[in-house]
Amino acid sequence: MYSSKLTAQVVREKKSGTGLLKAVMIIFGVLFVLMGIVFSRGFMLPGFLLVGLYFVYDVFSQKEYEYTLEGSNFSIDVILGRKHRREAHVLNLQELEVVAPNWHESVAKYRVKGGTEKLKKYDYTSYNDDIPYYTMIIVEDGRKIKILLDLNSEMLHEMKRMCPDKVYFA
Repeated sequence: MYSSKLTAQVVREKKSGTGLLKAVMIIFGVLFVLMGIVFSRGFMLPGFLLVGLYFVYDVFSQKEYEYTLEGSNFSIDVILGRKHRREAHVLNLQELEVVAPNWHESVAKYRVKGGTEKLKKYDYTSYNDDIPYYTMIIVEDGRKIKILLDLNSEMLHEMKRMCPDKVYFA
């Protein structure tokens, strides 16, 4: 039997005000460093801390997610600042309960408002309003979790082929 490997990359949109915040951090950082040069060296430390904070914020404000479906394993990697990758989840689709659009009745009992079951939620979506996101309910390490995903049609069809009664389309 052959196993295929599907990969999809999702880029999270930047929140509104991110550019303004970065500009303010740069302006104040440069201003404090210049004030430290001209007036007192006591202004240098806050200036350098703001510049350092800018670089840390720049890394953590750029998030991308990579979904990989290989055989019955589904993994999610988080990429910070286009450089730092960490594996968030490695899931076995044999333990899948449901994958459906967020508005579907099969995931209604897991909704934040109006749902009867409360699960730990992980959001790996792009925050783009034009892209419909899906809710995945699956067992990881013996407990049920809820994952929000931006799945493409190719990956959904492959999941539907493996778990036909557990995957619903938009």
